[in-house]
Parts: sequence; C-alpha cells; structure tokens
Amino acid sequence: MRIVSIRHKALRAFAETGNARGLPGNLAGRLRNMLAFVSQAGSVDELRVPPNFGAHLLTGDRGGTWALTVTKNWRLTFRVDADGAIVDMDLEDYH
Repeated sequence: MRIVSIRHKALRAFAETGNARGLPGNLAGRLRNMLAFVSQAGSVDELRVPPNFGAHLLTGDRGGTWALTVTKNWRLTFRVDADGAIVDMDLEDYH
C-alpha cells in the first residue's frame, strides 16, 4: 500500500529522511518497522497479520480510520482511499 500523505510533521520527516527529531519518546525503531510493514502490505486485510500492531478500524465519528498500536498511548492512524493508498497518516496520543 502506497503512503500518499502524512499529516504529522515529525512523522513525515522521519518517513522521508529517517531523522527521528520531533518524534515523542523512543518510538523511532517501532515506527520504522510499522512504516515499512504498512508500505509493503498488499491490502487492508494484510494489516491485521502481525498481532502486535493491533490493527483495527475506529468507530463513531472516526469511522473508516485505521489505527495501529505503537505504544500503550500512541497510535498510527490513517485512512485508505478508493485506490488502496494510505492517506492522512497521523501519529496520535488519544488515550
């Protein structure tokens, strides 16, 4: 799945350059693995394969948004467009 847009400024810089500056805590290693996995997934069904990422669809007003667990509090969230590309990827502390 191709990553088209990343909303989180530090995450976007990390994805483009590998520079972890601005990312919270010690998330760089896990985020590197998650970005590589997501970009290589062939479909949304493959997102559920590694159980430690906890891929799930959000509900309510966030319906249609996918979330992957980075740490207890941090989530990698994104939507999948009609072409199967990842859009509006974000790094959120929503707990």
